[in-house]
Amino acid sequence: MTMQRRDFLKFAGASLAGALASASAHAKPSSGRPHIVIVGAGFGGATCAKYIRMWDPTIKVTLIESNAQYFSCPMTNWVLGGLRTMEETVQSYKNLPGYGINMVHDTVIGVDTDKRSVTTKDGKKIAYDRLVLAPGIEFMTDLIEGYAEGEAAGKVLHAWKQGPTLATSQATLLKKQLEAMPDGGVFVIASPPPPGRCVSGPYERACMVAHYFKQHKPKSKIIMLDGHFDVVSKGPMFKKAWKKYYAGMIDHRPYNLVTKVDHKSMIVTSEFEDVKADVINIVPKQRAGAICKLAGVRADSAGVWCPVNGITYESPKVPFVHVLGDSVASNMPKSAHVSNNQAKICAAALVEMYNDREPNSYPIIGSTSYSATSDHTSGPIAVVMRYDPDKEAYIRQPGGGASEDSDEINFEYNKTWFDHIWADTFA
Repeated sequence: MTMQRRDFLKFAGASLAGALASASAHAKPSSGRPHIVIVGAGFGGATCAKYIRMWDPTIKVTLIESNAQYFSCPMTNWVLGGLRTMEETVQSYKNLPGYGINMVHDTVIGVDTDKRSVTTKDGKKIAYDRLVLAPGIEFMTDLIEGYAEGEAAGKVLHAWKQGPTLATSQATLLKKQLEAMPDGGVFVIASPPPPGRCVSGPYERACMVAHYFKQHKPKSKIIMLDGHFDVVSKGPMFKKAWKKYYAGMIDHRPYNLVTKVDHKSMIVTSEFEDVKADVINIVPKQRAGAICKLAGVRADSAGVWCPVNGITYESPKVPFVHVLGDSVASNMPKSAHVSNNQAKICAAALVEMYNDREPNSYPIIGSTSYSATSDHTSGPIAVVMRYDPDKEAYIRQPGGGASEDSDEINFEYNKTWFDHIWADTFA
């Protein structure tokens, strides 16, 4: 990898800048102190709320989140591998009110973009000057025949979203299924082609489950039904690790998008074959969270993702509504680090706009993602992207890229990365 870690972190820090405003950018609140309502308190929403308050305490921020705690997707693969516990993936919201954030634990069920207000399940009506949506993803389970029935029966899990409790979190349930599986059994992982949340995650999951099998069920096998033509991210690194650590255990089958699952017979059907499984883990295709549809910002040509102004993250379709994180339609990875960086750019832009200043025209996003390949090795991908207003897109800058090998020092960096991004978001 040509970019040094210190250089990447330097560029990632530059992502705090915002950029040119959209047509409605300098509209002032109807009266007095501006009020920004943020829905979703993950790596995007919580970071945005925290940094707005840090950079301009005069701006009122209400952060709405249905869960009492944050259940992190990063590190849940480590739970499946036996490297961490589920308890270690849960983050508290207790420090956010200390920044002056009004934290509301409720679910938004309605958005009135004309009157600029949201309605919650508990009957609250909350007015906003600007609304920031950071809901993550929802699954297009209707594209897989039998998926809903299998999920309802507890036999088909995605483990790609967690919560709302430790006991019911899908990673917890999947771990129990793997523990109950007989030695010599077959674990089927199915993943869709991009775009989607953390495209390298399924391959890391294969490594972590293989590590668990190697310790406890050495006769078992993993079959990966991959909807893409090859390993999407860090391909050389993963393939080396599979050969080095898990020879004969991981069977990666590309061009195999799953179309059907039968939880009674435990047969997974792809476009080309039927596969019998003991444990089924299917990650369906994804789209922007449901609230994005309510707000009218799920507005790409397919009605799946949310186009945004790359400078302010405001929707070009609905004024005064901004979108962050996995729900955004862009060429950027859908990852925790990108969500965290987007949140800072959006926060900076909002602060500039409410102080009669122009946001920076060329915001920078740094993206890094680590993947563990064993209980002591990991490898990164790190890139820097700068927004080009003329092209209306983030352009990848020279340098960076994916490591072709995993090693012990990057395993230590991987652990530190977890700690730092959680602290930056929630502490």
